[in-house]
Amino acid sequence: MILLRHIPFLRAVLWHSITAFGGPQGHMGMMMKTFVHQRRDVTESELMEYNAFCQLLPGASSTQTLTLIGYKRGGIPLAILTLLIWITPACTLMGGLSFLMGYFDERSIRPDFFSFIQPMAIGFIAYSTYRIFGLAVHNTITRVIMALASLATFILFKTPWIFPALIIAAGIATNFSDKRIPDKNQPRKKIKWGNILIFFVLFGTAGYISETATRQNWENRKAINLFENAYRFGSLVFGGGDVMMPLMYEQYVTRPESKRIKETGRDVLKMSKEDFLTGSGMVRAIPGPVFSIGAFTGGMVLKEEGAWGQLMGCIIGAIAIFLPSALLVLFFFPVWHNLKRYVVIFRSLEGINAAVVGIMAGATFYLMKDTFLIALFEGRYVAILDVLIIALTFFLLQLKRIPAPLIVLGCLLLGYLLH
Repeated sequence: MILLRHIPFLRAVLWHSITAFGGPQGHMGMMMKTFVHQRRDVTESELMEYNAFCQLLPGASSTQTLTLIGYKRGGIPLAILTLLIWITPACTLMGGLSFLMGYFDERSIRPDFFSFIQPMAIGFIAYSTYRIFGLAVHNTITRVIMALASLATFILFKTPWIFPALIIAAGIATNFSDKRIPDKNQPRKKIKWGNILIFFVLFGTAGYISETATRQNWENRKAINLFENAYRFGSLVFGGGDVMMPLMYEQYVTRPESKRIKETGRDVLKMSKEDFLTGSGMVRAIPGPVFSIGAFTGGMVLKEEGAWGQLMGCIIGAIAIFLPSALLVLFFFPVWHNLKRYVVIFRSLEGINAAVVGIMAGATFYLMKDTFLIALFEGRYVAILDVLIIALTFFLLQLKRIPAPLIVLGCLLLGYLLH
């Protein structure tokens, strides 16, 4: 009976999971539209706080943000259910692609449907930045923080440490003001120490067992190695999928061809460069989290184990890569909530929120730069269409009359018709 009252929310999460294109920045815009403006599950300030907090943690930030929305509504059980519903469609698609790669070559994948997804996602990010700007940027210090964060994000967009560094620096900057006083009557949240204990136990145990399985040539060593690799990626990566892709490439493509591995003759997990690039391209063209590429790489590196082995690879890769994100966010969020009772943390929120706006603005400009330059100086037809899609998406979102999923479907149809 308790679950029944959350069914409308879970239905919205499912719809979000099959319509949220564009990576973490695009997901933020759609969460703002769905869970703030339409459903009112959280306020704008709460969503901004969740997003800023998740930028401080390793793992999939948009996944962690959505998990926190579920946590606010129904505690840990609903948070876990929210996480599973959010990642399942994308992981299913990417796991399925690992099977299709055995039958179709790269040319058989028709990308026309997704031609306008990238500019549409930029439109969502721009709209979300516009909406949050009025809420978070309201004095000189926040305007300066936003401008500097925008510039730093634009220049260092693919640098993994830039997002947590900007948030920490912004939090320090607004502590020089003594105008904001926290509400110390706010109830404390109980900290679930089991989550962080599980995280560290799994991290250490997975590493030890994986190395032991390889050295002693255990029968199921590849599945164990896969869990350790995926769990490590999910535990240590800051900056999202753009940072994780090169690490995966090194692990599964470059390392197996290294001189040291060839000399030792170790049978390590591997996949071809062409297969990896196909997967990394497709994960950006489907809705849902970019970390779902874990299901694809898991299936590809275990495809020689047969159909059941490959299926287990997809499942292990998906679970192991998202598990650290869930454990970390569900442990540290109550800690963060309790720390807000202290003046130094509470005052930092003003700067953190301004930095989030700056990060989103910088991401918007970074993603738009090539499209606008091509449209402006070369006048290419496709680039001009992309610019129009960005503007049209922003305009339709501002009208607040057209649901976000319809905008996504419209862009998919337009891509099919015009290419």
